Amino acid sequence: MPRNAEVIRQWSILRDLESSRRVTIDELAERTGVTTRTIRRDLEALQSAGFPIFDEQIDGKRYWTLEARAFKRLDDTSFTVAELSALYFSRTLLECLAATPFQKDVESAFEKLAGALTPSMRQFLDRLPLVFQAKGSPALSRSVKGREMISRLLDATLQHRRARITYYSLSSAREKDYAIEPYRLVYSQGGLYLIAFVAEYKTTRTFSVERIRALSVSEERFTPPAELPEVPFEHSIGVHEGQPEHIEIRFDPRIAPYVRERQLHASQKNTDNPDGSLQVEMDVCNDWALRSWILSFGPLARVVSPSTLVDQIRAELTNARGKYTD
Repeated sequence: MPRNAEVIRQWSILRDLESSRRVTIDELAERTGVTTRTIRRDLEALQSAGFPIFDEQIDGKRYWTLEARAFKRLDDTSFTVAELSALYFSRTLLECLAATPFQKDVESAFEKLAGALTPSMRQFLDRLPLVFQAKGSPALSRSVKGREMISRLLDATLQHRRARITYYSLSSAREKDYAIEPYRLVYSQGGLYLIAFVAEYKTTRTFSVERIRALSVSEERFTPPAELPEVPFEHSIGVHEGQPEHIEIRFDPRIAPYVRERQLHASQKNTDNPDGSLQVEMDVCNDWALRSWILSFGPLARVVSPSTLVDQIRAELTNARGKYTD
């Protein structure tokens, strides 16, 4: 069983318990597609973790429920003014969730948090963005259709249900239907992406949610692979899955200080050269995200290796130069 399968299922159980006044083990088993024995283990695990879940017998039938005020102990946490202020301000860093199914939960949480502050405190904190601000990425689609699509995709992913999508490909400039097994939704670089197994090609692919034109979710379930990466796009500086290559780039002394102060990837290693230039080494995919980043430096960056990347950058620069030739 995948390491994250239990967590996803138990999260679904918590949400079911929260949204339903009471529910039986048989109902939970049917909704999650596992045995009642597995559900009992999940409930025990959640209780052991401290969630206030309890059972009660009504008319000879046993029901399970989640205490309405599951975190009432937060009333006694005695948050400091600084802690409350930091939490209140952090809402600017959560705007990427604004169009997802978590929108109402996030808004409700911050409304309750704001209720713990006096009007004067809120007025003061609302001025903080004037001196400290986070520039968010463009918001996800706020249309009703867009929110419904995301909600249905999330549900299919959590419930491990097979689906079919109609997807518009930018590379082929056409729409195509895919039978998929949705593994994960990832928010990255201002967009929401779906990682799914495509049965036709027997491989995992990444789809931009904004380009999914139609979605139908079936009742048929699947089992996610155990080898699904814990970190999405682990070997890319962008949104791409692939094998990493050892990349070496030399940056001109004029741009070296700016490159040095940014960690682009976990594998990045910087080496200062005697002439003031900077040698950057990374183990990442040779994808468009990497090449466009290198090209953004123009003549101030030169690829040292691998040779395939050298040839690709040279070809891109030659083509760009041709655009300005009379």
